[in-house]
Amino acid sequence: MPVTSTMDSIRHTCLRMELSEEEENAKDVIFIKGTWFNSHFALSITDGFDAWICNASEDEVEERADQWDQPVSEYIATAEQYLGFRQPGSTYSFLDAGNGSKRLSWTFEKQGVKLEWRWRCKPSTNNKKTTAEVLDFLMDANIRLSEEVVREAQSSERLKKEAERCLAQSEKLNSEKAEFESAIYAKFVAVLNSKKAKLRELRDQLSKQEVAGKSPQEDVSTDKTESYDEDTGNDKSDEEPEESLTGTSKNVPATRQYGRKRKNA
Repeated sequence: MPVTSTMDSIRHTCLRMELSEEEENAKDVIFIKGTWFNSHFALSITDGFDAWICNASEDEVEERADQWDQPVSEYIATAEQYLGFRQPGSTYSFLDAGNGSKRLSWTFEKQGVKLEWRWRCKPSTNNKKTTAEVLDFLMDANIRLSEEVVREAQSSERLKKEAERCLAQSEKLNSEKAEFESAIYAKFVAVLNSKKAKLRELRDQLSKQEVAGKSPQEDVSTDKTESYDEDTGNDKSDEEPEESLTGTSKNVPATRQYGRKRKNA
């Protein structure tokens, strides 16, 4: 499992690589620690007993990059990708190259063509030191990862507690909201029913007043009619003597008035 550490422009990786069964006289597992710069890199490799190193200088990297028609930065990035993280579909090998050296190689595809990169690794002048450096890096990386895991676990626990608190608060708010809505609805229904009852009462009172108001009006109109008829009869009886008197005067001839006529001289 690869471990990566980054500091400024220098990057560190460590890859645990299992060797294929086709390789003879090879250890089952090797560790490849890489130190990556912008224009060169260094490899420290150990199987726990023996160790090898590969210091790729700027000139060597530039020469290899020219052979593959790549800029140096792209070549470094590709090598770091395959030696920092084991890529699926890539074939890795670590074979004898004579005089105690090893040839580290890996394959990859580019534009549909399978390519292979190789680097010669020389025996370390101090196996114990090189192996200790690789193990120290793995221990430090493991400590950093453990601390990070602890921090993530603590953060996750805090988030979990916060989520539970928010959930409980949400449930409480929903419950209070439901109770509030229920109480308001009950009050609204009570007020509405009271208003309806009041409206019915007023309507009944209005109906009674209309019924009670119509009967007196009818009685008053009947009384007025009767009194009018009675008055008419009285007037006629009073006027009858005048008509008789008038009739009497017509039968009596008018009396002439005689006077003296003045003679004109």
